Amino acid sequence: MFVAIAYFFPIPLLILILCGVYDVSRNRGLDASVFRQYFLKNGIGTWLASPLNILLDIFSLPYLNKGVYKLEDLPRDYREEISQLLKTADESDLVGKLEKHMGDAARAMVFFKWYGRDQEAPVEMTAFNQKFKFVRTIGVSAFRMRESTSRHFGPFRPSLRVLYCLNENVGRDAYIKVGTVENYWYKEKLFIFDDTLLHQSFNESDTPRYVLFVDILRPSHLPFVFDFAVSVIRVFFKSINGIFYKNWKLVNN
Repeated sequence: MFVAIAYFFPIPLLILILCGVYDVSRNRGLDASVFRQYFLKNGIGTWLASPLNILLDIFSLPYLNKGVYKLEDLPRDYREEISQLLKTADESDLVGKLEKHMGDAARAMVFFKWYGRDQEAPVEMTAFNQKFKFVRTIGVSAFRMRESTSRHFGPFRPSLRVLYCLNENVGRDAYIKVGTVENYWYKEKLFIFDDTLLHQSFNESDTPRYVLFVDILRPSHLPFVFDFAVSVIRVFFKSINGIFYKNWKLVNN
């Protein structure tokens, strides 16, 4: 099939390959295994979306994609909305409310908002159902002890991923790795990154870890472009959301 595509559509295929090479080269700690995973394994979807993602990079200028962010790297109104959301999460005892609903699943996820639409959740969080200017997805992911994901790429980047550790007694071996960057939750509770980069989450400790899972629109002078992209993704992937979380217990379902 690849030979047939190359014969009949050589220029589109060349453009796609060049976009993919640029896109995967953004990853730190680049080696043959990253290229293999991107072009031949679970990164294929990200590769196919690379022309769109690169276009979104252009639309976001002059805000360069840093890959991994600190809160202070974002514009002030972004920082204020995120900080208020985290404050609300801290004050609501989310871990206590959700523990009984997560059950004994190795990995569980609950969504309060998904790509801009409110979701039915097992606990009521009215503050999460408000209309946000930048926040589009709010969820909580729970890992039992000794549980980790495989290395993977997110497919699209109209948004940035904001993760915030909710439990104070998180183990010292619970962390996320993005390229060569490792963030240990007991040291730094907040981590912001572009999830189309290769990443992996670990909980190699003896205690569960709960993380607030948030997507925000990328900073841009053309916010309507990114809002539209998020809306399109929501419509197209609404019925197959479970594919992305096939190894998770989705508490909303």
